[in-house]
Amino acid sequence: MTAPPGAPAAAAAPAARATLADVDWASKNYLVVDDFIGIRQLLRESLRNLGAKNIDQASSGGEAMALLSRIRYDVVLCDYNLGEGKNGQQVLEEARVHQLLLPSSVWLMVSAEKSMESVIGAAEHQPDAYLIKPITEGVLLTRLNRVWHKKQVFRMIDLAYGEKDYLRAAALCDAQIDVDQVHHIELLRMKAHLMLKSGEPDKAREAYERVVAEREYQWARSGLAKIRMTNGEYEQARQIFQGVIAENRYYIDAYDQLAATHQLMGQLEEASKVLERAAKLSPNSVLRQRSLGQVCLKLGKLPMAEKAFRKCIAIGEYSVMKSADAYLGLARVCGQKNEVKEALALLQAVQKEFAGDELIGLRAKITEGLVYHESGDYRRARKAGDELEALLNADPARPAVAVCLDMATLLLAVGVKEAPVELLCYVARNNHDNSVLLDEVQRIFDKARMGEEGIALIRDAKKQATDLMNQGVLLWRSGKLQEAIEWMRHARLTLPNNMRILFNAAQIQLSHMQQSGYEAALGAETAEVLLQIDRIGPGQQRFAQLMEQLARLVPATAVATPVTTTAT
Repeated sequence: MTAPPGAPAAAAAPAARATLADVDWASKNYLVVDDFIGIRQLLRESLRNLGAKNIDQASSGGEAMALLSRIRYDVVLCDYNLGEGKNGQQVLEEARVHQLLLPSSVWLMVSAEKSMESVIGAAEHQPDAYLIKPITEGVLLTRLNRVWHKKQVFRMIDLAYGEKDYLRAAALCDAQIDVDQVHHIELLRMKAHLMLKSGEPDKAREAYERVVAEREYQWARSGLAKIRMTNGEYEQARQIFQGVIAENRYYIDAYDQLAATHQLMGQLEEASKVLERAAKLSPNSVLRQRSLGQVCLKLGKLPMAEKAFRKCIAIGEYSVMKSADAYLGLARVCGQKNEVKEALALLQAVQKEFAGDELIGLRAKITEGLVYHESGDYRRARKAGDELEALLNADPARPAVAVCLDMATLLLAVGVKEAPVELLCYVARNNHDNSVLLDEVQRIFDKARMGEEGIALIRDAKKQATDLMNQGVLLWRSGKLQEAIEWMRHARLTLPNNMRILFNAAQIQLSHMQQSGYEAALGAETAEVLLQIDRIGPGQQRFAQLMEQLARLVPATAVATPVTTTAT
């Protein structure tokens, strides 16, 4: 993994000093991807003149993915437009998601596309260079040589990163910074990223501030804003992101982060406007179009929601980010426009396209009921509601928060009360400190003409969760660690998806082992609590920090399995 998009260009001095002869190009593996055979042959000959011997070719995105899944390439030259199927941007995106590239691999995106949206869209997926056709052999070899030498600076750091040993990777950054002034800014950027992955936001802030003290790079300022956003300092984060955009209206990540900040502040109208601007600049992001569609659907801005969902489906056809949410969202739009036939066709399509997702059937049934209700077919809506109520009664497990909210909305709309009220209270108890989500729960009560009752229910749910958590924390601070552990086990059984309770339970168990020594059974239990947190909300900074604490407690002779994580 090299530095994220928007990093300062590598200094030319070392690259200029490094010659083509400095690298054993003959030993490298190469992949050339282009749908035109003539272009592939030209690029192959240029590489041969460099000394390359092991050169594979692919004429489509699908063929490229098949090769990438079998062979680790040192250099990939990939055209942006590849005809039918995946384009070059989607190939790069999928290769990164599935980690099919070596840490030191070089990816050169090659294209005749000069439009701003194509260049920005490709840059979002971090190619090492973007070359505009026609390309002379001299330009190709010079850029390849320059990028290759830059990538080697990060090679050992990337290897540690790939092993999820973020602290070792950060230490390698520090060691490299001491001897490499040319790349020290990029190394500081990498260190900040690693500190965030390690659950050390204060150290990440120090790295970003060190960069900003030298020069106000937009990515460093955005990094500081993301830390503020994570800490709940939404207004400060919003101001920084807006300042970055004012200075560079093509810095797309700042738009996405600004929109996320607005949503955390409950400002959906502002979020939709920011996402709309970003989608105009770089329209080929599945995730951005999905977010735009979802926000606009909540606001009742049906034309914009429909446009975003249709675009999301179209560009997601060959993308690893293909989204069921776009199909379900578009079905809701069609239902509100009384286009029931298309809505039902979309629900059939989503169940076929995402057959491996066990939640899709449930989500499709909820959406079907909402479509019938919003189009005025109350009999079929009630039938769908009855089926969902039966499912809730048969299975005590509850789905994800967004699914619970949609299900409660439908059930209340068709006249069911007990089951949806229980669902909404479940959501409130498990998210008692999330004010934006609790406001959304209250709006569902308001829409069902249960506003006053909803206020009381949410207040009671928050008190139940707070009392459960506080009792465990009080026992912990009183030094009654074993009692605190037992109490938090009870709290976890009562509220299995409450992040605050889970975090505190893990912290109390870690404190006990730090004082009394590592216990294999308790260590495994703590790891499972942390993995439950990661399943509910991937990427939590405190999660990475507690996992590091647990890993330090495990004796070298112990089996490492209990602390294995798939955190992203």
